[in-house]
Amino acid sequence: MGEDDARLRAVVSLAQTMAAAYTPRESWRAAALGACDALGGSFAALSVWERGRGRLRVLVNAGQRAEGEEEFPEEEAYPVHEFPEITEFLHERWAGGGEPDAWVETADGLPGAGGPARGARPYCHQRVAALRRRGRGCCVVAPIVLHGRAWGELYVARQAGRPVFDRDDANFATVLAAVVASGIAQTERLEEVRKLAFTDPLTGLANRRAVDIRLDEAVEAHRTAGVVVSLVVCDLNGLKAVNDTHGHAVGDRLLERFGSVLSLCGAMLPDALAARLGGDEFCLVADGPEADDVVGVAAELCDRAAAIELGNGVACGVASTGDPIGPVRSARRLFRLADAAQYRAKAARSLRPVVAGRDGEVIRLADSPPKSAHDRRRLRGNRP
Repeated sequence: MGEDDARLRAVVSLAQTMAAAYTPRESWRAAALGACDALGGSFAALSVWERGRGRLRVLVNAGQRAEGEEEFPEEEAYPVHEFPEITEFLHERWAGGGEPDAWVETADGLPGAGGPARGARPYCHQRVAALRRRGRGCCVVAPIVLHGRAWGELYVARQAGRPVFDRDDANFATVLAAVVASGIAQTERLEEVRKLAFTDPLTGLANRRAVDIRLDEAVEAHRTAGVVVSLVVCDLNGLKAVNDTHGHAVGDRLLERFGSVLSLCGAMLPDALAARLGGDEFCLVADGPEADDVVGVAAELCDRAAAIELGNGVACGVASTGDPIGPVRSARRLFRLADAAQYRAKAARSLRPVVAGRDGEVIRLADSPPKSAHDRRRLRGNRP
């Protein structure tokens, strides 16, 4: 009962740790470390089966890593033809109604628990070679099933000289793999929710919430370290006319097309954030590039937008702390200035971006209240 109790506690601990993970990497690491501890291993890895690329890709290496093993490797992957059980054991046996049992490999090449003697799969010499090369004596491999399909595998190894995993260990690894699969499914759901929370569903760009967070962080970096922060605000001209004439489905395609153009131009600025603020309003947030670089990209954006069919170009305003715009202590201030520049571009039907600090009227416009209740200016930060 003592071992059973310990294993039950290990299962509960693994489930709780994965449930508390906030990111996929945290979840992968929790899965590998939890399984390693539960099975008394020295090393564990979690890998995903990438069907489209025909490979098993390692997501995380945890525990006592050998030379060359990174915790979160970028490109550690193995062709599935080197691991025939990935396609044969992880698919054909399940399709025939079998269970995704775990199995054991040993460095001496002798059959382990669940090995060829049970007719489950061909023996994998690649794993044997890897065990020897890394000073490990045995490993247990547990398939991970997600949404009824083979997702990947959980791999736990012990150093050479330690007891070899037995059938009970392999059965327990199968249970752990099921817990890991549940944790991965939860993490994927949370990631999807987070993505939806910060993504515009029509264009796939960031949304206003993501912009607010990014701009607050960028302005703080400007205040504390002098980082140049720039904001490009765009208003897509002619959207209402397209909707009225051709229908909202065509208007949506125009928004999607411009979103793609904005994304392309944003990629010209390192780590810039391209976003749809709502309706026909879009923006770029850049922290780091010089003001002239941002203005150049804004000009490119205007040129590309003018070439989009059905549209009528964009009104584009730029505000950057790299220009003489006065102190910027909040994101609201930068938004007001970029809004005012965009308003000037709209009023003048300018084909080029209007830049705060380079157009004498923009700062005055940003700092002055609306003249009347009918003033069409609704600059962010000037609203009640």
